[in-house]
Amino acid sequence: MTVTIYDVAREAGVSMATVSRVVNNNPNVKPQTRKKVFEAIERLGYRPNAVARGLASKKTTTVGVVIPDIANAIFAEVARGIEDIANMYHYNIILCNADKRKDKEIRVINTLLEKQVDGLLFMGGTVTDEHLQAFSTSNVPVVLCATTDEKGGIPSVDIDHEGAAFDAVTKLIQEGHRNIAMISGTLQDPANGYARFQGYKRALEKAGLKYREDYVRVGNYKYESGIEATQYFLELSERPTAIFAATDEMAIGAIHSLQDAGVAVPADMSVISVDNSRMASMVRPQLTTVAQPMYDIGAVSMRLLTKLMKKESVENVKVTLPHELVSRQSVAGPKA
Repeated sequence: MTVTIYDVAREAGVSMATVSRVVNNNPNVKPQTRKKVFEAIERLGYRPNAVARGLASKKTTTVGVVIPDIANAIFAEVARGIEDIANMYHYNIILCNADKRKDKEIRVINTLLEKQVDGLLFMGGTVTDEHLQAFSTSNVPVVLCATTDEKGGIPSVDIDHEGAAFDAVTKLIQEGHRNIAMISGTLQDPANGYARFQGYKRALEKAGLKYREDYVRVGNYKYESGIEATQYFLELSERPTAIFAATDEMAIGAIHSLQDAGVAVPADMSVISVDNSRMASMVRPQLTTVAQPMYDIGAVSMRLLTKLMKKESVENVKVTLPHELVSRQSVAGPKA
């Protein structure tokens, strides 16, 4: 049979209120009594009922996290930052994978809210009106993690995606490249897609370079779309001398596609991207990329959420963390 708080109180010879105070770390319990209660708990194998405690306190000490692709190492690093801070503040995490599908994201959000989480962290792509509607039905804080709300109504932690792309393309221009292609994410994605595309165009414009539609292909952030886009670039009558990919995974697909075609990287064509996932240093040549502080994005998001859940004062609910260009071996000047 399930051991109850009543059983612990009887075993320890104290009141149920005293057991409750011990379990909830109330300081107003004598050390000797506390020791006696813990000994009774250990003997009986008592486990506090989290559901009952949540009903009593109206808090579950649980945070729901929506992750777009659990197989992606980038999001795994964000999740690690979230969990470390959650553990520090004694919150439990319910992690839900949404497979980058809007319908599943909405369903998962509603499921987490039904489970009475104390707060919600959303890692996804586009924050649509449907997402905003789901968030609006919540009476708990929501923080966007590694994405932003274009309308600016929801707290968020992210980087300047346009600025990151601008810095990557500027690196290529500084190396002497003038024919620079881009493998973009979907332009409906405001961060990894549209913002990085705008950063690419802004870098070209600042350098006085013409934007060419045939030098842009839209991928789906996956390795295979990097391969497909690069095969298209190789068939152009005027090949680009460099490729900027919106993500490391697509960039690695580009590198392998070039190598399979006998095109040396970076001697014949340079490749650069944004993310700085672990794969960037594992591929050969190692990938030059703009680093997102993914662990910090997760950690800062969770810390912001804890402040909102505790109704603490927050000066800035839209946090932009710095990015950094990491130079490796996949970029060099074009052949004369």
